[in-house]
Amino acid sequence: MLGAAGVLSGTAVSADGTPIAYDRYGSGPAVVLVAGAMMERAHPTMAGLAEALAPWFTVFSYDRRGRGGSGDIAPYAVGREVEDLAAVIAAASGSAKVFGGSSGAALALEAATRLPGVTELALWEPPYHVDDSAPPLPDDFAEQLAALVAAGRRDTVVERFMVEAAEVPAEAVAGMRAEPFWAAAEATAHTLAYEAAVMGPGNALPTARLAGIDRPALVLNGEDSPAWMRRAGAAVAAALPGAVHRVLEEQTHAVTVEALAPELLEFFVRG
Repeated sequence: MLGAAGVLSGTAVSADGTPIAYDRYGSGPAVVLVAGAMMERAHPTMAGLAEALAPWFTVFSYDRRGRGGSGDIAPYAVGREVEDLAAVIAAASGSAKVFGGSSGAALALEAATRLPGVTELALWEPPYHVDDSAPPLPDDFAEQLAALVAAGRRDTVVERFMVEAAEVPAEAVAGMRAEPFWAAAEATAHTLAYEAAVMGPGNALPTARLAGIDRPALVLNGEDSPAWMRRAGAAVAAALPGAVHRVLEEQTHAVTVEALAPELLEFFVRG
């Protein structure tokens, strides 16, 4: 279906039958965007990034399972999310450059260990924990969040994820409960357990797995992001053979499209 400004909406079908909704922008070599927690393809950052890259690439921005227009066939497994990305890459004729943001970067990395169709990787602040300065998370964080979802305590899931994983002050989260977006956050709270599963126990860096990824890679961090995130980015780049690590001036974890798009354009064009 052709949408506004020439955006084509479509659906890829994952290996387990889950429909995965995507928007396709532009023309040229394929780029797939993998969102992080609580983001859908319509999020201003994802849509803005797709639009910025569209003059040079065919950009696929998709809803990860359980969000937006995509389905969510149980049971969940990280491998199912890799299959979802594989289905989108198949819609892009079988190979694509892949960008992943935050926990979406961790999913992109996991996909690169399994899918030869991932030809290049650009990553924004994969939030692995590489030293004691990172926020402590229990190894069974994903299971704890899933249990809360099963108990109907979606508000607690959102609160715990934001406070414990995203380091949002508890008093700020309390104030967010009155904001219009809170209901939408609760509606997709189950996917926060998915994010925790993607990151793995304790968000530990899977150094050995990353060492086996032989694709060109760019790892980006924000100058004003927490120091532990910058150290994580450097550690990811060190683990990936030949990867480049860059720090963007005056950027936080909530990076702007204006700062991010030129970096991706330069890297993907040269690749």
